[in-house]
Amino acid sequence: MSEDQELVRQGDVDTAPVQIGERRGMFGATKGADTTGYGGLQAPILFPGAAERPYGSYFDAIVDTLAAALDRADNGTAKGSGSSGAAYAAAVERVVVDRGELTLFVRREHLPAVARALRDDPALRFEMCLSVSGVHYPQEAGRELHAVYHLTSLTHGGRRLRLEVTAPEGDAHIPSVVATWPGADWHERETWDMFGIIFDGHPSLTRILMPDDWPGHPQRKDYPLGGIPVEYKGGTVPPPDQRRAYN
Repeated sequence: MSEDQELVRQGDVDTAPVQIGERRGMFGATKGADTTGYGGLQAPILFPGAAERPYGSYFDAIVDTLAAALDRADNGTAKGSGSSGAAYAAAVERVVVDRGELTLFVRREHLPAVARALRDDPALRFEMCLSVSGVHYPQEAGRELHAVYHLTSLTHGGRRLRLEVTAPEGDAHIPSVVATWPGADWHERETWDMFGIIFDGHPSLTRILMPDDWPGHPQRKDYPLGGIPVEYKGGTVPPPDQRRAYN
């Protein structure tokens, strides 16, 4: 193993939890006994940080094999100019292992190459993309929109892997993976419909749940809740987004 490949195994990683926001409200007796629901308590929203090697299970083998596959593809297109391990380092932001599951955070411009390597390498063979879903984190500046891909390898006994790719709201473009996994067609359409992520290269990126002329993307967290005014004996209940706030 070369020194560069050794960095894939032993490189320094920031394992601190990633804070993506803050919750306000009531959380139960263990965190202050706030039962009012008026936002009197605050708690950070923490996601797992990067994992350290060894990851355990078959996860180390997946990461090492993917690094080698990306290296071969990069050297082939760059005529051997790339250094060993550089392609993997450029493509993968961090590796997260949490609750027995492996997630690779992939930079969006490298997603097509990573997808092809995961599908085609004999030691990986993630033939199935089970789903593509969106997530919206308004507080995560510059990476508010996430696309999450759940992959399975039938060849290797049902191994599972998750990819996560981010994009800013102002440039909500992520490459389509339909050319690699045709079954992702409708999943990407639904993610576009609900979250507004534009999958570049998709053969027909149109709405799949909402009418074609529907304004906005209903599962974004800043989408208006709406509501219907209701009158009862002279009293009016305003829509949820117009009701009184307590914080």
